[in-house]
Amino acid sequence: MIEQAARVAAPAALALFVIVGAAQSQQPPAVSAAVALVVVVAGLVIAWRRLTGWTLAAALAVPAAGLVVLCYTQPSNLGWFGMCVIAGWAALGAAVRPAVAIGVALIGTFVAQSFVTTDPGWQAWTAGVIFTTMACAFARQQRVLVVRLREAQAGLTERARAEERNRIAGEMHDVIGHALTVSLLHVSSARLALDDDPDEARESLTEAERLARESLDEVRATVGLLRTADSNDVLPMPTGADVPELVESFRRAGSHVELDVRGEPETLGTTRGLAVYRIVQESLTNAARHGDGSPVSVRVDVGRDDITVAVASGGSPLAGTAEGSGLVGMRERAEALGGQLRAGPVPGGWRTEAVLPA
Repeated sequence: MIEQAARVAAPAALALFVIVGAAQSQQPPAVSAAVALVVVVAGLVIAWRRLTGWTLAAALAVPAAGLVVLCYTQPSNLGWFGMCVIAGWAALGAAVRPAVAIGVALIGTFVAQSFVTTDPGWQAWTAGVIFTTMACAFARQQRVLVVRLREAQAGLTERARAEERNRIAGEMHDVIGHALTVSLLHVSSARLALDDDPDEARESLTEAERLARESLDEVRATVGLLRTADSNDVLPMPTGADVPELVESFRRAGSHVELDVRGEPETLGTTRGLAVYRIVQESLTNAARHGDGSPVSVRVDVGRDDITVAVASGGSPLAGTAEGSGLVGMRERAEALGGQLRAGPVPGGWRTEAVLPA
């Protein structure tokens, strides 16, 4: 990280320029050596304590004062590069305000020196401090921005994973719920016909087995485990064109279902077609589970502006049906496409109606 690099490189660079400044200083050798030692130790302590913010800016005043003592009235002394190091260190390890404060203080030092010794060299050192402060502050801001972007990306990735898990859970609920319900109807029919009509019982069990195999394939396709041999594409999911076959599977299981299709559901896209199919599937499954055996009417109307799916059944659903995950899943499918779903009791039964934009 930038801050860690600054803690390692800054005190080393500061020590180097302090030694150069002491070698070129006009101060007595003993004074130069003592001041240089203080500046080097101060830089090491600041790095070791990992100071930041205003504390860092205040602590850097110590090495800055030492450099002023070593390089006083000498614009040609290379020890002044230490001021640029201090400015960059503050800009990398502190926020904008502390960095600007220490930069202004350093610039003020050069301005004061220019009144003592008129030399164009002070302008160069001033420009160096300004450039270093701006460059390092920009680098720190870029680092902060990168960290925030990574955090946001991680959050979006986790949200996408959660949404995908919820989507797969909804698909699994619809597929397995339909398979178990219709299979149970076939098994019940087989049990009732076992003594009187063995052929009918055998046919019901065969249909239940076929449905179980189809549902297993659909489960595999839903989670992406079943792929074609010559491509990586997942096997296609059901669409609006498969609604008649869905209704027929319930009829073969003994349910009385009336289907009214208007428009061309086969022209629906993959997403809308799957939503229509799943809404009809879940509605018929709930009717088979909780209905009273009355005929169920299914209407799919594909219009120019919207798509209407309505399923009406007799009887009263069991308590808690309105809050079940199946109804929640249907509503989420409709709302995800910009539509809405209404479900509730009506005179003589239960009605589910979804309106989706075309």
